[in-house]
Amino acid sequence: MSDSSSLFPADFLALMRDMLPDDADLNRFLAISQQPLRRSLRVNTLKISVADFLAQTAHYGWRLTPIPWCAEGFWIDRDDESLPLGSIAEHLSGLFYIQEASSMLPVSALFAAAPDAMTVMDMAAAPGSKTTQMAARMNNGGVILANEFSSSRVKVLHANISRCGVSNSALTHFDGRVFGAALPEQFEAILLDAPCSGEGVIRKDADALRNWTLESTAAIAATQRELIDNAFHALKPGGTLVYSTCTLNRIENQDVIAWLLERYPDAVSINPLEGLFAGAQQALTPEGFLHVFPHIFDSEGFFVARLHKTASVAPLPAPGYKVGKFPFTPVSRKLSAEIAQAAAAVSLVWESNLTLWQRDKEIWLFPAAVEPMLGKVRFSRIGLKLAETFAKGYRWQHEAVIALARPDEKLAFELNEADAEEWYRGRDVYPHALPSRDEALVTFRQQPLGLAKKVGTRLKNSYPRELVRDGRLFR
Repeated sequence: MSDSSSLFPADFLALMRDMLPDDADLNRFLAISQQPLRRSLRVNTLKISVADFLAQTAHYGWRLTPIPWCAEGFWIDRDDESLPLGSIAEHLSGLFYIQEASSMLPVSALFAAAPDAMTVMDMAAAPGSKTTQMAARMNNGGVILANEFSSSRVKVLHANISRCGVSNSALTHFDGRVFGAALPEQFEAILLDAPCSGEGVIRKDADALRNWTLESTAAIAATQRELIDNAFHALKPGGTLVYSTCTLNRIENQDVIAWLLERYPDAVSINPLEGLFAGAQQALTPEGFLHVFPHIFDSEGFFVARLHKTASVAPLPAPGYKVGKFPFTPVSRKLSAEIAQAAAAVSLVWESNLTLWQRDKEIWLFPAAVEPMLGKVRFSRIGLKLAETFAKGYRWQHEAVIALARPDEKLAFELNEADAEEWYRGRDVYPHALPSRDEALVTFRQQPLGLAKKVGTRLKNSYPRELVRDGRLFR
């Protein structure tokens, strides 16, 4: 143990020895923490079924091993890893998300207890792996308030939900400690994947423990207690709260839950996780939490607790900020019908759970379930930007095309592989034959890539500049 233990801070090792008193168990943990992490992905069922995904990707020769706690999740082995997984066509078109296996656990735990939840919050959402997993579980119904405090990560969050075709999100950019006061008893289900010391990610990040101290851990736990308190206030009585971290110590995990139970003894109960998946008992704590050490499932380290709110609690003081005037107005029924007809002409269709709103010349689709929250917090982005109006009609927006397009043989124009690659590089496309329409929905392997205008012998590229890729693609 001496060789490997020298890589870990002494205080961290002491905490781990308390949690893994068996020497063999501790040695397995220390050994696997120095091994590379297995890659894994989650099929995005908003765009494709698992069966169709497996059929479409069979020619790659990937070895996919099912992840026990997520029916859409697979560990992946590839003989040829020279092309990054993120540059493969199916990733660019949003058919799968590169997500660590353990991080699929919290959403699985949440929806196992609240399968029909329609008002959901992801309290610390970036980069979007769990938000997109939630959206798929909800089939884009209801609303997910996806909050991210870090301004630099909000753009990444939006890019990922757009690529995956998520239409039921409402993004906020706040310290999560505002929500208990701002949106009391608003949500049926809340995931708090809390900011943490990150001890569980050492296999992915060898420097994860470089600045680790007991003092910093205690400070992080103090923030976590404030976050879980606010999450609990924002949860409806009868609702489900999942608290998770990618760290391993009790201070940020069991002790945070114990603090909440002590604070609200008559309003919260533990919803045990032993039946979540076959093999869950290997990571089960006496309280009914999952404490996933990396050597148990050959994964990242993770902690997951599921709680049930049994009664209301005294409200927090009213928020001291002003939300400001809401800049959107609902679109009239007559104009809504006109917009829907024009959108359908380019294959864009949506369900009645999305409603049209207008801001100046912009047309947006909001999830109807967000409406009770309007005016209570300031949103940075709600739903989808559908179009901008101009003299000759509507300029349809890329994120709406990716989320709403329903390609059919009459309206879609299928690109070959070479032309699709050019599209992702932001270049105009010169196909052998041109579509009959002036504006066409271009697709590749039946997945929408965007709208293109016919200009002479070329299709003018509308792929957003910030998404343009260089380097090798597809092959």
